[in-house]
Amino acid sequence: MCQGGANMVRDSASQVNTGRSTVYTKGGVVASISPLAASAGLGVLADGGNAFDSAVAVAATEAVTVPSGCGLGGEPFVIMYEAKTGRVFGMNGSGKAPLAANRDYFVRQGLDKMPLDGPIAAAIPGEVHGWAAILDRLGTMPLARLLQPAIGYAEDGYAVSAKSATGFEILNSKLNQFPDSAAIFTKNGASFRAGDVLVQKNLGRTLRRVADGGVDEFYRGETAREMVRAIRAGGGLYTEAEFAAHETTWYEPPISTTYRGHTVYETAPPSQGHLILQMLNILEDFDLAGMGFYSAESVHAMLEAKSLAFADRNRYMGDPDFIANPLDELISKPFADQRRKLIDPISTTVHEPGPLAAPIPGDDNTSYFCVVDKDGNAASFIHSLSMGFGGGFVAGTTGVLLNNRVGRGFSLVDGHPNVIEGGKRTMHTLNAYMVFKDDKPWLVGGTPGGDRQIPWNVQVISNVIDHGMDAQQAVEAPRWVSTPGSDPASL
Repeated sequence: MCQGGANMVRDSASQVNTGRSTVYTKGGVVASISPLAASAGLGVLADGGNAFDSAVAVAATEAVTVPSGCGLGGEPFVIMYEAKTGRVFGMNGSGKAPLAANRDYFVRQGLDKMPLDGPIAAAIPGEVHGWAAILDRLGTMPLARLLQPAIGYAEDGYAVSAKSATGFEILNSKLNQFPDSAAIFTKNGASFRAGDVLVQKNLGRTLRRVADGGVDEFYRGETAREMVRAIRAGGGLYTEAEFAAHETTWYEPPISTTYRGHTVYETAPPSQGHLILQMLNILEDFDLAGMGFYSAESVHAMLEAKSLAFADRNRYMGDPDFIANPLDELISKPFADQRRKLIDPISTTVHEPGPLAAPIPGDDNTSYFCVVDKDGNAASFIHSLSMGFGGGFVAGTTGVLLNNRVGRGFSLVDGHPNVIEGGKRTMHTLNAYMVFKDDKPWLVGGTPGGDRQIPWNVQVISNVIDHGMDAQQAVEAPRWVSTPGSDPASL
């Protein structure tokens, strides 16, 4: 998380002792799960690139060094602020379901839920297209320059971290289902351990092709043809024409609300970022600061606000190109006033829960990072393969591990807002935010975590605004989680 300077009230903040001090800088900052990616992004800033150039370098390096969470076969959502114009942009890089996919196709195969593994579970990967779109609109450096760190780590390898090693162990059986995946992401079937060097020669070659041929290489060139060949050979439905037709969606400004004098921007549907805005609207009438950090009263208010927001998600949320989504009403203050009346101050209530599945082990493998440069440009960037290592399927000789967003996100329940349809984008748990104060970015943040992203992000925002914490304290403070989305809390 990245935070601008501010005069903060030190009340609840004194209760949180951090394991490290807050980092201050005037030359720009990169926050990433991967030290290698953070270094790549800082190198771009040092060479005169802006936050958007840096974001592409970070994303590409994470795509190599955080393979369980993101990759060229994944999808990004981004909030961006351009300092010289004061404009705020949202970007949706998600991919569509195959045109040949529909509910009947899967039901005829005897399925009652979407498959999670293999190419049939993948959405068209929007990651690379998103990088090019960012550079076309806001960048100053060529894509080829920004891919160099990622190419190096793919071709020469990098040391697997302890956290990554845990993912390799937990999801080893998924990777061993597919020979092309096992050849890269296992050691003759065994799991990579912390300190082992992971080399991805095929992915390095693909990155070089993209560096030379640009975005068209990935969606219309040799890389696209090999991905489609492998997908169809593995039972997937995509065509070369569908890859060539993929587009990144921009919107200006992003959806927003106000919270105690701050403006909060979020990613729009099919991202579920509006749930954060709904929660904040409901919570604004509660004196969370007076209740105290992590008090029973404040946690209860937040849990109930979250339950209400998720109940609305289950009823309305889906691809706005396919279903009516009353977004303006859902994120309005009057709607929050009505929903707030349903909160019982002393008991937890079930607010019309939808048919949510139980959490799936390894389902929170996503990566989030943020970049702010010396001029005040900012990028809040989240990208994912959906579940850990996506669907476990590497697309032939490309080295590209495909996501499983179609399998995870779509439903086979007739009439459901996210029932599978050809050319449809599923609802996304991915979201990223920016909090503005005095018309400038003040807090830039996000997190992996599936449905847990929503309450975790709200808690971090509240920690800073309501409880006077700095960025380091806010992310290290204890956070509650409740699952499924609209059911009574499991803490």
